[in-house]
Amino acid sequence: MTPHKNTRLSAALIASAAMVVTVAVQSTATAAPDTATTPATTAATAQAAAPTGASALPLAASPRAAAIAAAQEQAPSAARTIGLGGKEELVVRDVVKDADGTVHTRYERTFAGLPVLGGDLVTHTAKNGRVKGVDRATDAPISVPTTTVAPTTAAARTTASAAGARKVVWARDGKPVLAYETVKTGTQHDGTPSKLHVVTDAATGKELRRFEAVMTGEGTSQYSGTVTLGTSPGIKKGKRGGFALTDAGRGGHSTYDLKHGQSGKGTLFTDDDDKWGDGTPANAQTAGVDAAYGAALTWDFYKSELQRNGIAGDGRAAYSRVHYGNAYVNAFWDDSCFCMTYGDGEGDKKPLTSIDVAGHEMTHGLTSATANLEYAGESGGLNEATSDIIGSSVEFFANNKEDVGDYLVGEEIDINGDGSPLRYMDQPSKDGQSLDYWDENAGNVDVHYSSGIANHFFYLLAEGSGQKEINGVRYDSPTKDGSEVTGIGREKAYKIWYKALSAYMTSTTDYKAAREATLKAANDLYGADGTEARTVAAAWTAVNVK
Repeated sequence: MTPHKNTRLSAALIASAAMVVTVAVQSTATAAPDTATTPATTAATAQAAAPTGASALPLAASPRAAAIAAAQEQAPSAARTIGLGGKEELVVRDVVKDADGTVHTRYERTFAGLPVLGGDLVTHTAKNGRVKGVDRATDAPISVPTTTVAPTTAAARTTASAAGARKVVWARDGKPVLAYETVKTGTQHDGTPSKLHVVTDAATGKELRRFEAVMTGEGTSQYSGTVTLGTSPGIKKGKRGGFALTDAGRGGHSTYDLKHGQSGKGTLFTDDDDKWGDGTPANAQTAGVDAAYGAALTWDFYKSELQRNGIAGDGRAAYSRVHYGNAYVNAFWDDSCFCMTYGDGEGDKKPLTSIDVAGHEMTHGLTSATANLEYAGESGGLNEATSDIIGSSVEFFANNKEDVGDYLVGEEIDINGDGSPLRYMDQPSKDGQSLDYWDENAGNVDVHYSSGIANHFFYLLAEGSGQKEINGVRYDSPTKDGSEVTGIGREKAYKIWYKALSAYMTSTTDYKAAREATLKAANDLYGADGTEARTVAAAWTAVNVK
């Protein structure tokens, strides 16, 4: 279909509100997967440069599936090669191939048929078949005396008999033990759905760990000006007619209207004339437009900048749900539905569907598909920071004049009531709660605030310390030891972070291990002991991770 534009103009509302959105839509109904035109406001209209060296090769869905199947056939041999015990088996989760021939294979582990939580690992194999190294979530040998331990307390017996209780080997803290994992569903304090995983010792019933599977991230309102989207032919009264907000060119991403409900998929957005929304929150389509636009930008960023074919690398899109609940001031990612969900903000007037929020939420899915960083402790802080880092990077990548790239989170919605952003990457403590630097208590801080350490690291790595102005925003980034850091640029910084996430981090990676993972990534991408690797080390030291 020929592109067309909506000529209605954007207009400023008030100082605390963002720009009104009017939307032009380009239908991609006849486009083959992965061939859609990038949204009009994105900077990535040219072909991405071919990856070189340690950069990941882009794999389409079929070759990726074949690579995973082949790796699974070789898993028994791989287990012997890296010295696993006779009761241990490997299950392939992902395969990443670099341009230089190196293959990174990510595995989950079982013991006597039981899942091992904290048993994940990544092998790194050279082109000639030599194993170059192994990164493990735990170095402890995986072994438990028996897999049939009888509960010794009433609490343990209750857990063992609970519906849905899963027997596992818990290996994330010291010596592995036989345990049960249960999932409690409900609602978090702010109205977000809860899927709380609780792991308890199978014999004693002692709680070993609890963590949320529904990952939240506060963000901004939308309003990105006139944008271009992918849509598809719709169905009307049983026949083709109108249009659906389904992007056939980006894995089939669809956007649904929950109509203030809190369950189910919702209703797929459709429209008669392919002109969507009117720029006001009163029009239900407006939030859908921004959610779809943000998802498209993030998909394009993954493909162009990270050579990744969708969230899980398999060419399959997630879906988005908007208008969740009533006056819900948050957005979240849920692995179980492989979807992003957005609330409408205070008074249902400021939907949380901006570019950086979409990038943030989709990246929780990316993290789950790669390192699968546990959403608790220091690994939880790294999980949240990854979403902030990529969300911010997508915002810069979009090159949208109405929502320019910055190192602020939540800068366009007045959640705090005083016009301030939700989070600051140059000096996280400016929000009153986030950590600028690592200390021994970092693992006990809410993951949205311990994320400040990695956010600060990323800002220093990209832009350096001290005062500067970028896109009209003034920054002043300090260091723990008073050192001066000269940044290597945003592109190199996010490529190093992604390489570390996809090739070296595991579910239990903490800040010290993140330092090592990013150093490995910098050495791979830009050469051992080069400027990039030295700056990675300096930026971590500047946030007290040594």
